[in-house]
Amino acid sequence: MDYEITLLTGMAIAVMFALSLNLITGFCGQISLGHAAFQGVGAYAAAMLGKAGWPFLATLPAAMLLAGVLGVIVGLASLRVRDDFLAITTMGVVFLFVGVVRQQDVLGGELGISGIPDHGFGKLGFMLVAMLACVLVVLLSVHIRRAWMGRVFNGIAEDEDTMRVLGIDVPRYKLAAFAIGTALAGLSGAFAAYHLQFIGADNFGFIESITVLSMVVVGGIGSVPGVVVAAALLSALPAWFQFIGDYKLLVYGGLLFLMMRFSPDGMAGLVRRALRPRALEGGVA
Repeated sequence: MDYEITLLTGMAIAVMFALSLNLITGFCGQISLGHAAFQGVGAYAAAMLGKAGWPFLATLPAAMLLAGVLGVIVGLASLRVRDDFLAITTMGVVFLFVGVVRQQDVLGGELGISGIPDHGFGKLGFMLVAMLACVLVVLLSVHIRRAWMGRVFNGIAEDEDTMRVLGIDVPRYKLAAFAIGTALAGLSGAFAAYHLQFIGADNFGFIESITVLSMVVVGGIGSVPGVVVAAALLSALPAWFQFIGDYKLLVYGGLLFLMMRFSPDGMAGLVRRALRPRALEGGVA
């Protein structure tokens, strides 16, 4: 039973993390290759505040705020760049984060932070809290997607210049996407810190950024249900099939290649195309 609880907790955290990137890259079209840095900020903030005596639930908003503020700073620095240049800029953030953490003894340095205090909910209780947070993030993503903000995000992703001509304050909405997405990444990081009970710089490096990007691409960029399913499955694969753990990057890279080659819109696109003929047949009948 402990194994299943641990697995479900990890899946909930992965879903939150993937949805946070989906909001930036999927909804708003802003490529981020350093998203793990924001999860790391949330994790380190929660871990250090927890060790300072803060209760677990109190560390969550603090982790979100700190990660969100960093996201706005990165967003401000990225307003004048697009596409490949934006990807390189965000990639630099994760390398900067790892470098800073490793050089600061107050952040655990090379050894990381251990002895993170217990959250006080027990394994089952913590899993339920993580799943509740995951559901709230899903609902928030769906709400944003359907709201005016989501429509503007979609317009920016499709044609940023046209949105400027229409009078949309594009920089404002870009910053909003970075702020919300990175804050949610910080939330997932806080849960990850208490889930793992130990964190180090390598937990939030470039490989983790590519891993979460794989979840978004495989699920379907911009699709909330697709990203939820892909994040849950891909986070559980190494646990279900032990050999995958040794070839994780190879498996994820292969999935990325296959999806971009045969279904650029991910699993969500595959499902839509599979259902479309049936819907047409039903209409003809």
